[in-house]
Amino acid sequence: MIDDRHRTALLDLLGDKGVVTDDGDRAGYQTGARYDAGIAALVLRPRTTAEVSKAVAYCVGNDLAIVPQSGNTGLVSGSTPDMSGAQVVLSLDRMTDRFDLDLDNRSLHLDAGFRLSDVNRRLEEHGLFFPIDLGADPRIGGMLSTNTGGSRFLKYGDVRRNTLGITVVLADAAGTVLDLNCDLRKNNTGIDWKQMFIGTAGACGIITDCVLNLERLPRQTATAFLVPTSSAHVMPLLRAMEERLGAYLSAFEGISQNAAGAALAHVPSLKNPFQGGIIPDYMILVEISRTWAPRDGEQSLDAVLEEVLAEIWETEEAPLADAFVGPPSEMWALRHALSDGVKHAGRLIAFDLSFRRGHIMAFCDRMKAELPHAFPDILVCDFGHIGDGGVHFNLAVPKDSRLWDDPSFERRLRDRVISVAVDDFQGSFSAEHAIGRKNQAYYDLYTPAKIRDMAAGLKTITSPGKLGTVRY
Repeated sequence: MIDDRHRTALLDLLGDKGVVTDDGDRAGYQTGARYDAGIAALVLRPRTTAEVSKAVAYCVGNDLAIVPQSGNTGLVSGSTPDMSGAQVVLSLDRMTDRFDLDLDNRSLHLDAGFRLSDVNRRLEEHGLFFPIDLGADPRIGGMLSTNTGGSRFLKYGDVRRNTLGITVVLADAAGTVLDLNCDLRKNNTGIDWKQMFIGTAGACGIITDCVLNLERLPRQTATAFLVPTSSAHVMPLLRAMEERLGAYLSAFEGISQNAAGAALAHVPSLKNPFQGGIIPDYMILVEISRTWAPRDGEQSLDAVLEEVLAEIWETEEAPLADAFVGPPSEMWALRHALSDGVKHAGRLIAFDLSFRRGHIMAFCDRMKAELPHAFPDILVCDFGHIGDGGVHFNLAVPKDSRLWDDPSFERRLRDRVISVAVDDFQGSFSAEHAIGRKNQAYYDLYTPAKIRDMAAGLKTITSPGKLGTVRY
């Protein structure tokens, strides 16, 4: 816990609405999306970059540890305090004043506290959107600090690719503000400094506003659930779709039977699209899209998709066993319900992994064969962004399982999965959720000493104060 004089000083800097001291009001800032919870000494809620600077300068000057928090939707304990009661949470949730849309430049300058849903709701009337599609509803600052990708990475790329500029507050004695904002898409006047802060989990500075690239909102879409002939045919199916559809292809999302079943069980209003209600072992949600309204004489996207699927079916050793074409809203509703569904299938041990595309199904097949023997009771509920090599590898364990009697169980399981992913398949233990406390041990293990030294040196130069949950 921290001294009352710090509370008084921070109240003077930020006002009554800018500091949360009541135990009940702090609860939502202390508990994360996946079981992680801690105790915050205080919660700071600045409204402007200037207030962030003042608060950070005070905390650094008084040796107070700061945990930046955006939407608190992450899965790796990167946005919640520890149990010491000595850390200060700095939330971006009041930073929602600036929203400057430039239609000619197709860009948006906004504060970091806006939620993704709010941004896209405001942009819809202009036919634009920020093209990072997620099941959660994070705030923009957190999306930048973790470099999220999402379900349409295949077409639009990640946050890094869609960020033109940022403003960042450093955790130094002055609370230095770096204005790295730029509305230019082409600017090679030196080091691209903003990239030092995107994807580094807030350890080097707190992003307070940014300039985002926007894309035209799709006006036509067609979707289908595809059932590959086998797991070995997933990549040939993807290659066949890319060859025939090119830039039309906007999503290629893999969904396991267990993940789909968990979603359908948790959300009864979801429509089961499969014949007889029988969920296949594995399926792909594929989407194609256009940004213009239908034109007279133009082949519809539904017809395009059906034609392409017919072509693939007729190929030698066709990689496609079945297909279910349906309304995009219904199919995406199932995809977006997966996270909550698997969360209710048991106590979840979640991994956010990435691989070369050709390795992803081999990894999943191996884990599904090995894990039930080593760790009985585990239900593998994998799904993810097959088109870009990412997988949310979720393991649901019944809350009454005897596995929990072993205090080392979760760590042994995490060590096993990540060892296979990194050592045997040369994958990454963090695809788009950054590091956080849950991944710290694997960062320390797998990051070369020279890179760790360089990262630590960069943090010392930019933000020598106690900032973030990551130890670089």
